[in-house]
Amino acid sequence: MPKQAFAQNQPAPYATKTVAKRRARGFFAPLNPPIQDWQGKSVWIVGASSGIGEATASTLHALGAQVTVSARKEAALQDFVARHPGSRALVLDAADPAAVQAAAHTLLAAGPLDCVIYCAGHYNAMRAFTLDVPDMERHLQVNYTGALYVLQAVIPALLAQGHGHISLVGSVAGYRGLPNSLAYGPTKAALINLAETLYLDLQAHGVGVSLISPGFVQTPLTANNAFAMPALITPAQAAQAMVKGWAQGRFEIHFPKRFTLWMQLLRLLPDRLFFALVKRATL
Repeated sequence: MPKQAFAQNQPAPYATKTVAKRRARGFFAPLNPPIQDWQGKSVWIVGASSGIGEATASTLHALGAQVTVSARKEAALQDFVARHPGSRALVLDAADPAAVQAAAHTLLAAGPLDCVIYCAGHYNAMRAFTLDVPDMERHLQVNYTGALYVLQAVIPALLAQGHGHISLVGSVAGYRGLPNSLAYGPTKAALINLAETLYLDLQAHGVGVSLISPGFVQTPLTANNAFAMPALITPAQAAQAMVKGWAQGRFEIHFPKRFTLWMQLLRLLPDRLFFALVKRATL
């Protein structure tokens, strides 16, 4: 007997419960199409010369992805390609819109892109007593405006092909204002808002969007910190957390959770309590 006929003959309470269960499953379904098989996937990672970007490129290459790495440091990219046969390097400065557009054109001419990861980053600790506007502008160019250039270059192609995924690497430093993060934090806060808005616009068109929110990761950027970094992890551990999050279809992938869950809790606190706790813990 057809399933449709069986459902139509059920009592009203049964039919109502069935619809409710289906809706519940839909509501709690993964926010993005899970990426569990990277074999043959075309991946472009911008900001892959070191740290999280390099580790992620290496991890995805090991999983069978066709990885293209981009950054300003040509020697580092060529070293990566030498260690990862079949990968490709495209040198560019993410803050140069013409270079980004040319790189994207080169990649898209070879075929569809399955995943684009923006991982370029610039960080110097800064407080209001030593405000440095040129360096703040550099933070903005690399951490945020560069992401816009990449998005402008790839979104039309992803929409045309009807599938693909965009990941923006933010930071828990963008959750709320923190000491030493006067230049860095606002750019990551902007990325958080950008990723959320992109998701709302693109999800219905088959393009996934995820936000990567690391805590402290042992990279050349965090080497600038003169304070003890809680729950510090390696770039390889960060890459594994990202792969796990993509496999689960998450929107926000944050790690390590023993630290980032506390940071998320801070977002919910009233201002008076938030400022008091942060001052006590950091100043």
